[in-house]
Amino acid sequence: MSTKARVQKLGNFLSSMVLPNIAAFIAWGIITALFIPTGWTPNESLATLVGPMLSYLLPILIGFQGGKLVYGDRGGVVGAIATAGVVIGASIPMFIGAMAMGPLGGWLIKKFDEIVDGKIPTGFEMLVNNFSAGILGGILAIFSFKVIEPLVSAFSNTLSNIATTITDMGILPVISLAIEPGKILFLNNAINHGILTPLGLEQAETLGKSVFFLLEANPGPGLGILLAYCLFGKGNAKQSAPGAVIIHALGGIHEIYFPYILMKPALLIAVIAAGMAGNLTFLLLDAGLVAAASPGSIIAVLGMTPRGSHLGVIAGMAVATAVSFLIASVILKGSKGEENLEDAQSKVKGMKAESKGNIAPKATVEKIDASDINLIVFACDAGMGSSAMGESILKKKIKEAGLSIPVKHSPVSSIPKDADVVFTQENLVARAKDSAPHARIITVKNFLDNASYDSFINELKEGSGARN
Repeated sequence: MSTKARVQKLGNFLSSMVLPNIAAFIAWGIITALFIPTGWTPNESLATLVGPMLSYLLPILIGFQGGKLVYGDRGGVVGAIATAGVVIGASIPMFIGAMAMGPLGGWLIKKFDEIVDGKIPTGFEMLVNNFSAGILGGILAIFSFKVIEPLVSAFSNTLSNIATTITDMGILPVISLAIEPGKILFLNNAINHGILTPLGLEQAETLGKSVFFLLEANPGPGLGILLAYCLFGKGNAKQSAPGAVIIHALGGIHEIYFPYILMKPALLIAVIAAGMAGNLTFLLLDAGLVAAASPGSIIAVLGMTPRGSHLGVIAGMAVATAVSFLIASVILKGSKGEENLEDAQSKVKGMKAESKGNIAPKATVEKIDASDINLIVFACDAGMGSSAMGESILKKKIKEAGLSIPVKHSPVSSIPKDADVVFTQENLVARAKDSAPHARIITVKNFLDNASYDSFINELKEGSGARN
C-alpha cells in the first residue's frame, strides 16, 4: 500500500470515530451557544451542562466508537472504559486520548478472544466474556489514567500552543495550503474531525467560539468553483454544476465538487487562494463557531455561529466564494475542449476506494422478485450525506412507480440485518457484502446516478433485477 493510501486509510479511521457522534457535538454546540454567559439566552444552571458534556460525554462516545470499529460492541465497551481513565482528572478535553485508547481497548479484547477461542469450558462463556472485558477494561483505565493522560495532555498542550502561536502571528490563512489539497485527497474528514475539531473545542471552552471550526468547513472555496462552472463550464460539467451548487452549499456534501477540480487541476489555485482569503477574513472580524459544523453547509455553519459572529462568518464565506469564483472563471475561460465529468468522477471513486483500502469485486447477476423485497437500504461510508440523498431519490422513484417498498439510509458498516436490497457506491461493495452478506447489492456510480435507479425500478416492474 502506498504512503498516500496509508495516510488516507488512517484519516478515514480517525474520522469514522467522530462522524457517528456528530449529533452529540451539535447538541453540545446548541447548549453552549444558548446558555453560556455570552450565549443567546444565558442561564447559569443550564450552562453547567457544557463542561461535563465536553470533558466526559463526547470523548467517551468517541472512545466507544473507536473500539466498536475494531471489534464491535464488545470492543466499544472496553474502549469506553479505557477512555474513561484518560478523561477523568484531565484538565483539557481528551479527544486525542479517546482516539488512542478506544481502538486500543477494542484491539486488545479482540486479541484476548482470539487466544481463548475454543478453550472455554461449556457453560462458562458468559462468565469469561464479562470478566475478561471488565478486568482488561479496568487495567486499561488505570493505565490510561496514570500514564497516557499526562502524555496526551502534554501533546495536546503543545499542539494548542502551536495553533495559538500561529493564530496570534496572523499566519493562520496559510494553513489552506494543506487543507484544500488534502480535501481533494479525501482527507477532509480526518483534517476537520481528527485535528481541527479537538483544537477548536479546547479554544471554544475558553473563548466561547473558535475559528478552527471554520477552516475546513467553509463552503466558500468549493461554491466559487461550482458557480464558475455554471457560467463558464462546458458540456455535461456545466449542465450538472447548478445541481451540485445546491448539494454543496445547502447539503454540505463537499465531495460533490472534487471531480470539477480534478477535471482542471489548475483550479487548486482557486480553492487555496479562496481558503486563505476566507481565513484571513475570519481572523480580521474575530469570527468563530461554538462547535464543529457538519456537514459543512451554509445552514450548518450559521447554526453553529454564536451571537455577534454572524457578520464575520458570512463575510468569510462570501469572500472565499468570490475569490474562488474569480480565479476559476479566468482558468475555465482560458481552457479549451469539453470537460469530461464522468472521467473525473471515476478518478474520484478510485481515489476514494484507495483511501479506504477497498477493491470492488466483479459483479454477478441474479434475479430479483419485487414481492420478496421488504426493505431497501442506501449505504454510504458514514451513513449521512450521500446515502440520505440516495434514499430521497430512490423513495421518490419507487413512489412514482406505484410500489410501496420501505427505503432507509445507513452507514455501510452497519446495514440493517433485515435489508433485502442494498444500494451503494462501487468502491464500497466489499464492505457492504461483509455487513449484509444475505442482501442483494446494487451498485451506483454516484448518489445522483438516476440511470441506475431507473433501471432498477424498470426491472422491479418486470419482476427481475440485478444482484452484485
